[in-house]
Amino acid sequence: MSFLRSRFTAMVGAIAIFAAVFTGTATSTASAAESGSAGATAGGWTCPGTAVPPGYVITAFNRSGCNGSGAWLHEPARDGIWTCSYSPIVTGYVITGYIRSGCDGIGAWQHKLARDGIWTCGGSPVVSGYVITNYMKSGCDGVGAWYHQLVRDGIWTCPYSPIPAGYRSTTYNATGCGGLGAWLTVRA
Repeated sequence: MSFLRSRFTAMVGAIAIFAAVFTGTATSTASAAESGSAGATAGGWTCPGTAVPPGYVITAFNRSGCNGSGAWLHEPARDGIWTCSYSPIVTGYVITGYIRSGCDGIGAWQHKLARDGIWTCGGSPVVSGYVITNYMKSGCDGVGAWYHQLVRDGIWTCPYSPIPAGYRSTTYNATGCGGLGAWLTVRA
């Protein structure tokens, strides 16, 4: 009886593969986004609802992919890469530029590794050990830009800047941070 069951299962499988070839529903991982299949692969084109793998970002959007649902391209994060809105920001990176028309009209953000003296866009994370020390309203295509520096004794910090452990805010200067106000940050 098990011999008949295995033959039947093999025959059903072969018919399904045969039908897929003739109906055009067979897909490979590379073409999953174009056909509508939400494959769970590391990187490449994916359909909505597919998780972005750790260390990856979304770098392109194809409105007609995934049978009209839209397809997203996942790539490993690297310094200077442009990503689409809704992309995760990998730990250690900040957002440094914005193009409204990027990623097929949904907006694109440039990701760079955090470093002392970098301007970042509004909404960018502040990497541990850094503080925000200046503000430019017109930066990042009108989104606003924040200047990041490594924390040190005697640095002026802007509103919303994290104050790392071992430091505290003291004196206030109303004209600091592009007119938003600033606090003198010193060792505790």
